[in-house]
Amino acid sequence: MTVDLTGKEIVIIGMARSGMAVAEFLWKRGARVTLSDNRPETALESEIRLLNERNIEYEAGGHSPELLGMADLIVVSPGVPLSLPVLRQAAQAGKTLISEIELASRYLRGRVIAITGTNGKTTTTTLVGEILRTAGFPAQVGGNIGTPLISLVESSTEDTWSVVELSSFQLEAVPTFRPDIAVLLNITPDHLDRYASFEAYAQAKLNILENQVNSDFAVLNYEDPSLQKTAGSVHSQVFWFSGSREVTRGTYALGGQIVFQSGQGAERVMTCNEVPLKGRHNIENVAAAITAARLAGIPSSTIAEGVRNFKAVEHRLEPVADISGVHFFNDSKATNVDATIKALEAFESGVILILGGRDKGGDFKLLSRLLQERTKTVVLLGEASDKIRTQLEGTVPMTQASSMDNAVKVAFQQAAPGNTVLLAPACASFDMFQNYEHRGREFKAAVGRLQVTGNR
Repeated sequence: MTVDLTGKEIVIIGMARSGMAVAEFLWKRGARVTLSDNRPETALESEIRLLNERNIEYEAGGHSPELLGMADLIVVSPGVPLSLPVLRQAAQAGKTLISEIELASRYLRGRVIAITGTNGKTTTTTLVGEILRTAGFPAQVGGNIGTPLISLVESSTEDTWSVVELSSFQLEAVPTFRPDIAVLLNITPDHLDRYASFEAYAQAKLNILENQVNSDFAVLNYEDPSLQKTAGSVHSQVFWFSGSREVTRGTYALGGQIVFQSGQGAERVMTCNEVPLKGRHNIENVAAAITAARLAGIPSSTIAEGVRNFKAVEHRLEPVADISGVHFFNDSKATNVDATIKALEAFESGVILILGGRDKGGDFKLLSRLLQERTKTVVLLGEASDKIRTQLEGTVPMTQASSMDNAVKVAFQQAAPGNTVLLAPACASFDMFQNYEHRGREFKAAVGRLQVTGNR
């Protein structure tokens, strides 16, 4: 549903990565673009420099109702909640508000595999992209991972498969976005600092299915009760995946074998032991990726080859180093309680867990059983330390750290040969770091320094 953008007055809310990518896209197509951001100009120097080079208008320090009132279209960046009063007023005044994903989908050529879920998105998205490339399919990967979808429009062709990771934020304001294959990995509490309720958060995730039709496919987690309930209202063809139970259509792991069931017959894809990723949750991620790849028409033998050659994604249960028999793993992307649960489930015992950061409204009490079963101690870091300590009091020994360097040193001092130091914070990173990638890199750098000195 492409539209001639020449001369259109378009306002972009938010000057982060996707907002700037949208501005570039629209500017090249002759639109009259203005960007608006809450941050002061001093925090936007590099963005403003780029906008000035293109003579693109902008406002900083807030979103003026007058600017939005003149817009033919408003594109809202994922980091900006639609609940902002100024955006609600614009919507009530009849203005059209859409997301970057919605805009991109109107111009993107080829077919789309879209992947969302509370946890596992990046691993599954990257794996699907690798499998497609292994099969020789023209594939590009983007969205919430790496490149904004709008930046993939120009490189797309009618033969292209675009594999897109989507957050709940990106799935707001998507009135027509319709993936050929939609993968919904799981829905567990997250981002409750932004959403009024878990139900509101879940609905944002479910928007990935909203516009699908009978010729499309929905790949859903058979182990997620909320998705079991949802399946009856889905308009597309539902295929399931499971890490522990047989499904009639989809992919499941049972008895050490991973099997794809088309509904007309079963085919063995590979063994669980061939999966190079640690943790039971990654068997589910692989099963989801296999299902999407089979629905895209890739043979099981090629899929198995792509999985076997796949390496762990950075910051997702990433092996970092072994020092004096102590294993270090970086799972900085574990930014919610459920992700930390999945990380802990990947280890039997002897874990020293680095936990904390900026609270997202999580219930840390849900960690209690696994902490008692599998951890020796918890090293607390960041703003949420007091809340975590209060909710987990009496569960396991806890130590406070002042910095990532300090946390790694304290964890190493608590560890014995055969133990694991695991960064799986269950919190956002923005109290001390730019993002979860920055936090993960700082963890790896601290481990590297420890590797040099070897000091306990």
